[in-house]
Amino acid sequence: MSMFENWLYEAQSDDEPDFVPMFSLEEDDEAKEDEIFPGVLPILPLKNTVLFPGIVTPITIGRDKSIRAVQKAYEDNRLIGVISQRDVKIEAPTDQDLYRVGTVARILKLLKMPDGSTTAILQGRKRFQLDQMLTEDPYMQGKVHMLDYEEPKNKMEFMALISSIRDAAKQIIELSPQIPSEAVVMLKNINNDNFLLNFISSNLGISVPEKQRLLETNNLREKAGSILNHMDAELQLLELKDHIDSKVRTDIEKQQRDYFLSQQLKTIQEELGQNPQEEEINELVVRSRKKKWPVSVQEVFAKEINKIRRVNPQIAEYSIGLNYLETLLDLPWEEYTKDNFDLKRVANVLDKDHYGLTKVKERILEHLAVLKLKGDMKAPILCLVGPPGVGKTSLGQSIAKALKRKYIRMSLGGLHDEAEIRGHRKTYIGAMPGRIVQSLKKRNPATRFSFWMRLIRWVKIFGAIHLLLCWKCSIRNKIRPSTITIWRLNTTCRRSCSSPRRTPFRPYSPPLLDRMEIIEIAGYSLEEKVEIAKRHLVPEQRKENGLKPNQVKISEKALTRVVQDYTAESGVRSLSREIGSVMRHVAKRIAMEEVTEMNIKPELLHSILGPTKFDPEVYQEQQAPGVAIGLAWTSVGGEILFIEVSLNKGNGRLQLTGNLGDVMKESASTALSYIKAHAETLGIDPERFDKTDIHIHVPEGAIPKDGPSAGVTMLSAITSAFTGKPLKPFLAMTGEITLRGKVLPVGGIKEKILAARRAGLKEVLLCKENAKHVSEIEAEYIKGLRFHYVDKMDQVLEMALGLKIAAPSNGALKPKRKKEASAA
Repeated sequence: MSMFENWLYEAQSDDEPDFVPMFSLEEDDEAKEDEIFPGVLPILPLKNTVLFPGIVTPITIGRDKSIRAVQKAYEDNRLIGVISQRDVKIEAPTDQDLYRVGTVARILKLLKMPDGSTTAILQGRKRFQLDQMLTEDPYMQGKVHMLDYEEPKNKMEFMALISSIRDAAKQIIELSPQIPSEAVVMLKNINNDNFLLNFISSNLGISVPEKQRLLETNNLREKAGSILNHMDAELQLLELKDHIDSKVRTDIEKQQRDYFLSQQLKTIQEELGQNPQEEEINELVVRSRKKKWPVSVQEVFAKEINKIRRVNPQIAEYSIGLNYLETLLDLPWEEYTKDNFDLKRVANVLDKDHYGLTKVKERILEHLAVLKLKGDMKAPILCLVGPPGVGKTSLGQSIAKALKRKYIRMSLGGLHDEAEIRGHRKTYIGAMPGRIVQSLKKRNPATRFSFWMRLIRWVKIFGAIHLLLCWKCSIRNKIRPSTITIWRLNTTCRRSCSSPRRTPFRPYSPPLLDRMEIIEIAGYSLEEKVEIAKRHLVPEQRKENGLKPNQVKISEKALTRVVQDYTAESGVRSLSREIGSVMRHVAKRIAMEEVTEMNIKPELLHSILGPTKFDPEVYQEQQAPGVAIGLAWTSVGGEILFIEVSLNKGNGRLQLTGNLGDVMKESASTALSYIKAHAETLGIDPERFDKTDIHIHVPEGAIPKDGPSAGVTMLSAITSAFTGKPLKPFLAMTGEITLRGKVLPVGGIKEKILAARRAGLKEVLLCKENAKHVSEIEAEYIKGLRFHYVDKMDQVLEMALGLKIAAPSNGALKPKRKKEASAA
């Protein structure tokens, strides 16, 4: 409530103002210096307000004690002590519920109201402090002493404050339409500074505790400063409110003016036979007649046209409806291209654009063959799965090129709202079609509305899992269960997907995987990357950097060094960037006329590309007992993994380091449990386990490691440490183990085997069930490798350590050294 608005409000509780017209009866309204006040006064508790000296206000009396106190004071000297309550909710206040400072009031008149209540008109005279409450029954009576104000030391400063208060009060009155203009005249007639401060304090729109603090302030300078601060805050609020009201009035006036002018313009245009809105609508109708769209779409269009004719062009619904109709007309309904299902041509294009990927190309040709024979778009949905850079996107481009279809690639990285793809509902202001429909409008197929498009996006599936989706879309007349609806147009899309390789597929939504045929694209081998670089990357980068074939040549050995020392990926994107760096170096030297041509050899790479970025693990010597070599799959291909075991005196504690995951730690525990259970047959004293601490470490601790495939490696390393026998040299292994002594198959076999070959290893130990995966790898990539297939853990120890494990007879049998390792 702003200043002086208190005049307009009526009190609702007992012992508080019925209405609060704050005014002075006379110029000299405060107590005079020679006026004497008794030391004991009846006390009247007051709710919701504070009475200041000089202020006159009517009070409705409702409580019995208060009525008796007022009557007693009216009969004696008409003086009563008025004190505000601390808590207005208390109906029967005691001494502790009252403030200590109040105002002596003179009862000017005591009225009996028609409803039986009593109203007293009080005039504040002088401030007092309650020293002691003498009695509370039949009414409150207390011992008091009067309080005087401290005169300001700097009269000029005090007069400036009073002048500022008068100016602020005038501004507040002018900004408050509820306050009568006579209030300004009233302020001018107040010449007593003390009364002016009390008058304004009583009318400020502040809380009762804040008013009480003003009443208790003895220093007039401090009191004036506090009042001015409160008035400044109230003035700022009123100015902001006035600014908002003025802006709203201006906006309303502008809308009314625009509406009035638009109506005038409409009338003038009608008189002249012109109507822009009608002409715009008629143009849409003419365009619609040229469309060969389904009857259902025609009905929707006609309904929307009739609706927009009835809408005022000035409101938002008109522009929404107009945009919707224009979007419908911009799409190529019932326009078809003739597919070129020459599968030999498709095969040639795929072979030309992509090296390797034989299985993937074969499956794509099968898919296109089904489309050719069936003549519809209901063939299975393909999901290409593989690491980044292995050719998922370029495969889509090659297919579109082979079929002579338009190709659209939309990057949706970072989007989290599906409406960005499907479109917003047209009822929203500013609704737009999704990315799919927008792409159709930008790149309209020539004669058919069937095409390939690729949407690249990490899509959240059930809140946590991500897929990179490749959509194959075609607009159909009927909505099928296998399609998704584009909200804005009520059209439909089918989709086929490709995603970065994630092993295994269990985290993904089963219904989603059930609707797709998964085609895995593994990472490229070293030989494949070199061949891809020779066939595709080198010519592309050479052309992109303005070089001619006779100006630069890169030897095969140099390309091999670039792949091994400067890239670590399953695909070839980084390889393409490194080759681009080489080409730019050559281009610079040719442009500066330093050379006319260059032949890039391995020894030049250090000066061009700098120090090597990656140092691949290479097996160089036989390892000590307790060290085994495992094989790991990563997002950038396979790697060899060293497992190191150290034994120390202790109490049988198992320590694992190297940033290992829970599954890998469980493999170590499983291997140790198996070794303990078969200690005697392995020639190990069972009591050693209680006296030995086992420390298993996997190097490169900054890299997180997890998975079950290190089980056989940990089994071999721990056994080697306890028996003191080193593992067979140049042997790598991978496989999951169980407590029953079984060896289970694992994934990523191709990448792991290629990693073993790159590291110079000669033998690989695998589960028997992984033999089928080895057979899928081209023979030239595994030339020189020998494979051992096992299905039991004792076979692993026999192959890795050369131990012939026999059943125990009279005591523990000592293991026998095997003369020659056998291959399954």
